[in-house]
Amino acid sequence: MSRVIPTCLRMTGIALVMSVALLPLSLQAQTLIENVHGYTLKDGERVTFTAMAFDRGLVTAIYTDPQEAAAATVTRRIDGAGATLLPGLIDAHGHVTRHGRLLASVDLAGVASEQAAAARVADFLRTQPGAARVTGGGWNQVLWPGKQFPHRRTLDAVSESVPIALSRVDRHALWVNSAALELADIDSDTPDPAGGQILRDTDGQPTGVLIDNAMQLVLGAFPDEAPAVIATHQSRALHDLARLGMTGVHDAGVTADELTAYRSLLARSALPIRVYAMLRPDSDALLAQGPHVDPSGMLAAQSVKISSDGALGSRGAALEEDYTDQPGHRGLLLLEESVLADTMRRAARAGFQVNTHAIGDRANRLVLDVLEQMQTEGGGAGLRHRVEHAQILRPQDLQRFAALGVIASIQPTHATSDMNMAADRLGNDRLEAAYAWQSLLESGARLAGGSDFPVEQPNPFHGLYSAVTRQDQAGEPPGGWLPTQKMTRDAALALFTEGAAFAGHAEDRVGRLLPGYAADFILVRDDYFRIPEADIWKNRVLSTWVGGEKVYEAGD
Repeated sequence: MSRVIPTCLRMTGIALVMSVALLPLSLQAQTLIENVHGYTLKDGERVTFTAMAFDRGLVTAIYTDPQEAAAATVTRRIDGAGATLLPGLIDAHGHVTRHGRLLASVDLAGVASEQAAAARVADFLRTQPGAARVTGGGWNQVLWPGKQFPHRRTLDAVSESVPIALSRVDRHALWVNSAALELADIDSDTPDPAGGQILRDTDGQPTGVLIDNAMQLVLGAFPDEAPAVIATHQSRALHDLARLGMTGVHDAGVTADELTAYRSLLARSALPIRVYAMLRPDSDALLAQGPHVDPSGMLAAQSVKISSDGALGSRGAALEEDYTDQPGHRGLLLLEESVLADTMRRAARAGFQVNTHAIGDRANRLVLDVLEQMQTEGGGAGLRHRVEHAQILRPQDLQRFAALGVIASIQPTHATSDMNMAADRLGNDRLEAAYAWQSLLESGARLAGGSDFPVEQPNPFHGLYSAVTRQDQAGEPPGGWLPTQKMTRDAALALFTEGAAFAGHAEDRVGRLLPGYAADFILVRDDYFRIPEADIWKNRVLSTWVGGEKVYEAGD
């Protein structure tokens, strides 16, 4: 059978001569979406088009000439009504089950005070009078008057009998009431666990704030959720992500039960978007099974998420020098150096990509040191190991990502969320290589973009806006925070498309809208490349398509 390259591809001048772009003459695309401002990237270069054809879940052609699109033989035409068509966005670092659970719990994002947070909890309890426990999160004491951590007494005034556990926005601190402390048998004599801290008052009594590994004392005392309940959380979260324009997500820190829940959704064809699962390293049984990618491309489990330190906001990020605003304190290593190295090696030996959380400059140095040692030992460079966050680096470590072939998995909104306290924690000198996304890019490192939801809002247009402007949504500060780290719109889009696809070993299947790639795309209201920078975060998704199937439409 003779084969041809569609005329529309010849006209673009793009190097698309690949086997998957060759189509039998007898094969006609089922669907063509036209009258769009279409954009995709190819190795970071922008490609524009006015129509796109797809069939059986794959893109078959893109058209730059509307007349050629009008002449194409298809069985269904969709009028894009002048909307902008972009590749489906991929969040390279989020927490799906937590997000789904949070959607059905107390949301404290943006609350202006400790008392306002407690009022939201009280409102929730009034609507759920029989609740056995209250969970939620999103509070950030840095935004409150005095910027002090909250106290259990404030929650005790809401309920003395129902355990309450509320995560800080960065998920590295937990605010609980006395009932939760009692459930976990935490009192003045309870020692701090390794890699964690129980904050105490001047009398030595727990204040109700638990840092990093100490959080598990309470969370571990709650009964486990059944996989069916977890699947409900996941489904709720994934549909919400589709609403925001995501066609894929990398879920950071998936338990055995969460993987079981994902597989149950997959078996029912109930995964609306693609999931790249980063497994927790504490399940030897899961590691023994080895990496797995479902043939449908909807679920992959071929990476492991490891945490080396805490977060900057809770002063848990492991630093080389003291915190500027807390002399004598350098943060927390969640794993001893030898344990961290052994855990990373064990995951790589099992064939898994190793994705290690590192925020502080000490944590980043240690993780890069281990990855360098693993490389000399033949520790799976082809597995594309990643550093999750890579927020605070020593200047000399900026170049090591490219040299070692390590992916920097970054979250642009962390920069604009942390700018109100980063200088307080670090001083100005250590900001030279902090949140340095553009410097990493210029060094030749590969980057992937995400949000770390529900730490940040999952809306990917917020991340695009932060990467391009380095400002908050009020336009502050003028010119952007650390403005030399601004990214172009193309580079920012690449974070959430080509970059995330490469970081998930899927660059030959998703992340681009070219022949042979999955028809994962979104229609959005505003033209990302033409609207003012200040409006990027305001964009709205009209519809989301995964594998050529519509999974979300505004108004449904």
